[in-house]
Amino acid sequence: MNFKQLHNQKNPLLIANVWDVKSAKIAEELNFQSIGTSSAAIASILGYQDGEKMTFTELEFFVKQIISNTHLPLTVDLESGYSKQPIEVANHIKNLAKLGVVGINIEDSLVNKNRTLINVEIFANHLSEIIQITRNEEIDLFINVRTDTFLLDISNKIEETLTRIHLYEKAGADGIFVPCIEHISEIETLVNSTELPINVMCMPNLPDFETLNKIGIKRISMGNFLFENMYQHFHLKMKEVLIKKSFKPIF
Repeated sequence: MNFKQLHNQKNPLLIANVWDVKSAKIAEELNFQSIGTSSAAIASILGYQDGEKMTFTELEFFVKQIISNTHLPLTVDLESGYSKQPIEVANHIKNLAKLGVVGINIEDSLVNKNRTLINVEIFANHLSEIIQITRNEEIDLFINVRTDTFLLDISNKIEETLTRIHLYEKAGADGIFVPCIEHISEIETLVNSTELPINVMCMPNLPDFETLNKIGIKRISMGNFLFENMYQHFHLKMKEVLIKKSFKPIF
């Protein structure tokens, strides 16, 4: 079953979000079907804030290391493309495809001082150009388009999300990713609005996987939450070592 087909199986595709070779190896040992990079986690490792503060070259290095050490299909978080020029974004996608990457996420917001949504028509046209270039060059990756309407908690988020889904589907997207959506009724509204697979992300009040399956979700991802949780645990253990003046808490 190829990566696109994994979005049409009986149960939702659970993506293990990874940030290095070790995390990818663990996902492989646990028999995940696929892995995806977390840009926020990789940026954090390098000392950057999320939002394309690292370079594409730095991201590409991590991708090379991960993909050469696992057999799992890898999708890459390309943030907003690491360029405002469609040809350059398409070239980034082409470079990832050459490495063996099977999909990308691309988002409709930019981070300057704060994260803001890109105008929907401008982004849809930008996306359409990128997809057309990749298709002309016969680059076959799963293009998962992330809309940040819920992440930014805009006032008319359902209506705006539906508009964006429609335009991104028309532009040639393979899937839609809506991070930070949690409520069943809102998720169902989005699922019923499109033929494209909808991707949701780990959130405190996200329904369990069985419920998500019943309402038609096809893909579930983790974001950088496990990465952050891992470092919270690290912090606690380091604190215990200092308090107890012993390494016994580790063992």
